[in-house]
Amino acid sequence: QVQLVESGGGFVQTGGSLRLSCTVSGSISDINSMGWYRQVAGKKHELVAQITSSGITDYADFVAGRFTISRDNDKKTAYLQMNHLKPEDTAVYYCAGHRSAVVTSRFVNNNYRGQGTQVTVSS
Repeated sequence: QVQLVESGGGFVQTGGSLRLSCTVSGSISDINSMGWYRQVAGKKHELVAQITSSGITDYADFVAGRFTISRDNDKKTAYLQMNHLKPEDTAVYYCAGHRSAVVTSRFVNNNYRGQGTQVTVSS
């Protein structure tokens, strides 16, 4: 059974950095694309960044130039390096994986989903 587990969240001041990790337990061969989403309480999940199995990346406009997504298939782990954090980046960050080339715009429609990790940025 494939499971995704996020780690690396925490509390940071404005302008600081965090690196999130998403580790896959079980076989990663079923996962093609991986993505990071975030959710503020009471709002829908937002797609933050995604990466294909070959390393092609895509970012939401609100994080472009500040966040970097990467993956290490040998370690079965995807990462989200977050720099120049702002208070509006405060959210629960979720990892997802999909069998197709791209993740879905809706977090819940992905084949595999993590439980989330909290990121809090103080002003």
